[in-house]
Amino acid sequence: MNYNRVVCFDLEMCCWNENGKGTTGEIIEIGLAEVDLYKQEIVKRAQYYVKPEQDEISPFCTELTGISARKIEKQGRPLEAVMKSMIKNFGGANKIYASWGRDDVIFRNECRDKGIDFPFVEFVNLATLYRMQHRLKDKRIGHRAAQEAVNIEWEGRQHSGYTDAYNLAKLALVML
Repeated sequence: MNYNRVVCFDLEMCCWNENGKGTTGEIIEIGLAEVDLYKQEIVKRAQYYVKPEQDEISPFCTELTGISARKIEKQGRPLEAVMKSMIKNFGGANKIYASWGRDDVIFRNECRDKGIDFPFVEFVNLATLYRMQHRLKDKRIGHRAAQEAVNIEWEGRQHSGYTDAYNLAKLALVML
């Protein structure tokens, strides 16, 4: 296990807003940003678009994420192919992966449902760690609010996996 490297990741999924209630479906984007804790820098970034097998991209989803059905049709690949690229470019079981919340569970469950091997082993939930570090016992806090609370400027469009992973990596460098 390489304890000097952490791969921050963010998932975007098909989503709908019906009668004020949000629901999500399959993964359509995976953003990654790897940090070197020893050098205290972001060393690698990537963005992968995933073609959903059953879900469609709603107008609400496009508005929220900026991901259109056309973009997925042109640039998306099956989740299994994306997983192979992730392992090749970022490593599998030898890296620690971190997200804001339990994206690891969502990721693992979708892979299981699609019969895809899930080679990632170590995960850090930075939202839980942040709440512990800041003694926020019962209070939830969003990624952007947490980042701004420690005076790290948010960059880019929120709800873009690529942007969110990059911002999470900046926060991880302060937290870890």
